[in-house]
Amino acid sequence: MNPINPVKNQYRGINAHLHSYWQAEGGWDSFHTNHISDLMRLIDSALPAGYVADIEQSLQIRRFGQPFGKPESDVTIYDTNFERHLHHPVRFLGTVEAVAIPEIMSLDDEVSEYRAVAIYEYVIGKHDKESPVAWIELLSPSNKRGGQNAAEYRIKRLKLLQSGIVFVEIDYLHESPPNFTFKRDALTHPYHIVVVDPRPEYYEGLAYPYHFDADEIIPTVEIPLNGDDGFAFDFGIAYDKTLSETHYARRFMDYTQPPLNFDRYNPDDQARIINRMIAVLEADQQGADLESVVPLSVEALPLEEALPPVQMLGVTV
Repeated sequence: MNPINPVKNQYRGINAHLHSYWQAEGGWDSFHTNHISDLMRLIDSALPAGYVADIEQSLQIRRFGQPFGKPESDVTIYDTNFERHLHHPVRFLGTVEAVAIPEIMSLDDEVSEYRAVAIYEYVIGKHDKESPVAWIELLSPSNKRGGQNAAEYRIKRLKLLQSGIVFVEIDYLHESPPNFTFKRDALTHPYHIVVVDPRPEYYEGLAYPYHFDADEIIPTVEIPLNGDDGFAFDFGIAYDKTLSETHYARRFMDYTQPPLNFDRYNPDDQARIINRMIAVLEADQQGADLESVVPLSVEALPLEEALPPVQMLGVTV
């Protein structure tokens, strides 16, 4: 069977095949760099008037810890209204259930040199930035629990939160446990985006976790800024932009084969992935142009019912 690997993401959200490959074989750094650049550009266009996004060298290492490796770039967002940051920040009214910060973070929680997004206060005419408003971090394997940079990451994250900076952590890595302490039912989800607002004080702040599954739309997340400001950001648009403008799928995946380390997904996610593969394989057999169609509709077969059809299509699971 010839490989089926269109550039267009066939999943409704995270591409399970690609993310399994990057965690098993490496290559996450390339995706991380490209995706952070796309996040910066799209965040910049989504920000309220008076805020701007840009890339700055070595920000997180210089301000929140000692250098421990080759410097990397960060994406920074500046507030051009000097007076706005003097206002007492309002409580962020999220669309998900709020959790007290001590409940989601271990008390001993201790950023790596990967790129991140930071939101800054900025005074026009001054070259020095004020304190960040918010920080958006795309986790890499080395920063997850058990990774070589996990301790440094936890230390810097805690310093950011204790200094009153809104923190957004993006976790698209299902093979290692999340860095936050979630309730048991949330741990069944492979992907997480968490907004932590430590204002007015760290121990009075709230966290807003967004959890989602394989082949589920990446959520739009509300991020608080200064005063009454905030913005809703569609992380799915940024993700699809990165995949559509790269050739990762051409190089690293094949819908005729299950993802590497398929057993690292729970049975419900395995069923979603198999149903997605069936839809792609059948569409390919019918001559559909997989580069132009929107994500195909899929069945919702449980795993034991989805396995025979995908095996009849020539897939070994």
